Amino acid sequence: MYAIIETGGKQYRVQEGDVIRIEKLELAEGETVVFDKVLLVSKDENVTVGKPYLADAKVDGTVEFQGKAKKIIVFKFKAKKDYRKKQGHRQPFTQVKIDKIVG
Repeated sequence: MYAIIETGGKQYRVQEGDVIRIEKLELAEGETVVFDKVLLVSKDENVTVGKPYLADAKVDGTVEFQGKAKKIIVFKFKAKKDYRKKQGHRQPFTQVKIDKIVG
C-alpha cells in the first residue's frame, strides 16, 4: 500500500514505515503530523485517484527531527566587470516517519 501526498509544494510517494525529508514544518520532535492533501492511494491492485485530492484519505506521521541540509555555494560573477558574489545556503528540513495510511 502506498500513497502520494503533497506538502511544501512538492509531491512524495510514501509507504508505511518510510522516512522522508520534507520542507520545514513548525513542529517539535516527537509530535504527530497529518497530511490531508492525498492525491492517490494504492491498496493491492485498487488505485484511487483524487480530483485533485481524496476527501476521506490521510497519512499520519511522526516528526523525527529538524535539521539543515548540506551547504551549497551560490557564486555569481560577471566577466570583465570585477563583480563577484559568493553566498552559502543550508535548506532547513523536517524528517518524518510515515506511521499509517488511511483511505
